[in-house]
Amino acid sequence: MKQPLFPLHPTNEGFFWPSKNYTEPGTQNSRKISSADDIENADLRRFYAECLGKSLKEDLRWMNEHESELSASTHIIPLTDNGDDPIKQRPDGEPYELLFVKRPLNTIYPLDNFLTGTSNSLAEGGYMYINCRTSSVKKQVIYDRFPKPIARLYYYLHYVWHRVSPKLKTTGWLYFLVTKGRNGTMHRVEVLGRLYRAGFEVVDESAGVEYRALMRKVTDPITGDTPSTAPIAKLKRVGKRGKEITVYKFRTMYSYSEYLQPYVYATQRLDDSGKFERDYRINTVGRFLRRTWLDELPMFINLLRGEMKLVGVRPLSHHYFNLYTPEMRELRTRTKPGLLPPFYYEKEQPRTLEEIQESERRYLEAYLQRPLRTDWLYFWGIMGNIFLRNKRSH
Repeated sequence: MKQPLFPLHPTNEGFFWPSKNYTEPGTQNSRKISSADDIENADLRRFYAECLGKSLKEDLRWMNEHESELSASTHIIPLTDNGDDPIKQRPDGEPYELLFVKRPLNTIYPLDNFLTGTSNSLAEGGYMYINCRTSSVKKQVIYDRFPKPIARLYYYLHYVWHRVSPKLKTTGWLYFLVTKGRNGTMHRVEVLGRLYRAGFEVVDESAGVEYRALMRKVTDPITGDTPSTAPIAKLKRVGKRGKEITVYKFRTMYSYSEYLQPYVYATQRLDDSGKFERDYRINTVGRFLRRTWLDELPMFINLLRGEMKLVGVRPLSHHYFNLYTPEMRELRTRTKPGLLPPFYYEKEQPRTLEEIQESERRYLEAYLQRPLRTDWLYFWGIMGNIFLRNKRSH
């Protein structure tokens, strides 16, 4: 019997297992475990010693064959569990040290509830091993399996149905009514962002036909926020007097990207301009929006609400804000952030985070002495650089 391209109800024998090796964008500098000897947990060390470098199919087979031999602090979550199923608790009431999740995360709904449940059932420092079929690999599978014209049409329809419709209020209800959340499509960034929101951090990533990752619980899940997947992103930023404000922009990054910022910083670092090197969180449409400044248009809402002004230092996330020196953090919070940053006023582009801070310092010190004159000069200088020297947003 021919296997479906993406089965709705996966089982150990029901996966489509292509022989070709597929790539996963962004994993080139990801965290890796090179040897099982680096692992303290006995069950996890044995699993890595016998399965490192093998396929997900072999991972699942190992779990089936050795489940009875695992310690009481290790639990295998079966393929039948979904987002609403409570995690089976230990008879002694103690938290688990290790969870193996057999079911691909992209087939679990509601996923955030499931990840919160797994996090709450783990001890601090406990591990969770997950797998997922990402949108990047699904695209490669489609183009590998069909002639190019058919693959383009198939992928377009697949993208609209599985990627766009679930994120819109007008169509999301229909999508989940029809699919029950099974066979969903998520980018690797969204998968990791959801895991970081649930209190995990990456220990090891393995890319291929199926994406796999070993996560470690480092904090409690974030539950007081409302993650947005809408076209207009609501971003928490540091405003005047250190007050947190919500900044509006057209979405240029994959959903849940904001939760992944610490991992991107740890593995990608900053480039010469002070931005993240090869920031894989930015999607294809987002790169176009940033080049044309269109992503900034919704920030006029912040201007009308009096939270920002036209010229000024950019509003930063808490993580990026904390990379600044204490002196610059204090200086920044004495004024409202702005839509047009002093970065674009400079004739010579600042190349490092230190140079960006120095550029902002010059603007802020001048602004605090002569606000109107400084913003007037900077506005026309920025306009000249944008239209005459073709400076663009990044």
